[in-house]
Amino acid sequence: MIQQLKTFCGLIVCCLSASSVPAQTKQDVPPVVHSVIGTKTDVNNGEMTLTLVDKKQAFNWSDQKTLDKNINSPKSVNITHDGKKFYINSLEGCATVVYDMATGKRLKVITYQFDDSYASLWSPVSSFFPFTHYTKNLNTFAGKPVESCFSHNGRYLWIPFYRRTYDINAQDPSALAVIDTQNDTIIKLMETGPLPKMIACSPDNHYIAVTHWGNNTVGLIDCSSDNPADWKYTDKLVIDKELILNFSMTTPVNRDSDSGYCLRGTVFTPDGNYLLVGCMSGANGIAVIDMKTHKYQGRITGMMANLRHMLIHDGWLYLSINNSGNVQRIKLETFLNVARKMNGKNAILNGWQTCKVAAGARTIVISPSGRYIFAACNVDSKLCIVDTRTMKMIGSAPVDSYPVGLDISRDGQTVIVTSQGRGENKGGNAVNIFHVNYRDPEPVPTEAVPLYQQDSSSTQAASFFLNAGLCLKG
Repeated sequence: MIQQLKTFCGLIVCCLSASSVPAQTKQDVPPVVHSVIGTKTDVNNGEMTLTLVDKKQAFNWSDQKTLDKNINSPKSVNITHDGKKFYINSLEGCATVVYDMATGKRLKVITYQFDDSYASLWSPVSSFFPFTHYTKNLNTFAGKPVESCFSHNGRYLWIPFYRRTYDINAQDPSALAVIDTQNDTIIKLMETGPLPKMIACSPDNHYIAVTHWGNNTVGLIDCSSDNPADWKYTDKLVIDKELILNFSMTTPVNRDSDSGYCLRGTVFTPDGNYLLVGCMSGANGIAVIDMKTHKYQGRITGMMANLRHMLIHDGWLYLSINNSGNVQRIKLETFLNVARKMNGKNAILNGWQTCKVAAGARTIVISPSGRYIFAACNVDSKLCIVDTRTMKMIGSAPVDSYPVGLDISRDGQTVIVTSQGRGENKGGNAVNIFHVNYRDPEPVPTEAVPLYQQDSSSTQAASFFLNAGLCLKG
């Protein structure tokens, strides 16, 4: 059965895969490009230099130095708080690949091929996400990992699966795995709602939010205990209206578009009082959830449409806008002043600052000082850099085709980009690793401190603490 699952997972690459790219004709697909190790990119006359120092790829099997056959449509990357390891979620490989940061050596491949032997790891089933189509062998499947987030000061890594491989249209509950980063083993499995993509941990380490692209819902897990056995769902939050899913069980449909608001970017405010969830499609905007009452307050619009990713740093709320290729921001307090008065009604907020980057802006991260935003731009195959002091793009570095995922080390000196595959087009399937040299040094981070001891002004709170999000798509 396990071998059958491996074959099934490896062969199914179609419109329902989590590539989150809308159906395109061959003419619409951007050309394939590849980066070259050693390439240096000068940004703004020496203000910054990016050097491509390493690569992991599975498109050129003759290049044994960079070849890693486990890199199969890499969706996202997470760098540990101590900067010693990084994790690549290999979507179509149904695995998370762990690397040593200093040497680039692969340390482990965590595979998601589940059967009855994993029964002891499953959390008791909640009442929030019932199965409505499938009834047998529910926990025998391969999982397609999407995004990730750390909890407990980096001890645990939470990874949701786009779908269980037997659920071809992602209409029944999917699942997530929790990895103990001390030994890189799966220590817990939990169900989720349909088609989860983004996942975020609250600053006080009390809640994990699992955002479901598939049906306009968000699951809340209480993870406040240090004992994983105590973690459990406490709520299912509905953004306007939960979708009723009743697709074919034999013919794939395009769930990248048949998914309501296509919930994506997800971030807690630094005080933990609100959870913000981006709506990439449908009505657009940012859904606001009051974490004191666990009530949905309404949506704030006014930013550009097709919002994909969000992060908060030093009093600013930053957004990536996928289709038009922009980065936007607004003062967080300005946003919250509107959010506090919503009372269940939607609101329009104007005054967003906008910076044009490149087409297909997906994940964004920010340097420790907050001076620079890095944006993975999928269509133009670029890593773009924005100066937040002027909100102008000051440069870009070439990366392998179709970048989507992105993370930055706590010292700001390493930026890692994942380039997702695109079926027959043979692009993507690569991880680009950059060393970043700043003319004006970034702040030197001190030892990592628990999330609950940090505040919104701390430069120690690098992007992996407050990050969010990856349309239509992504």
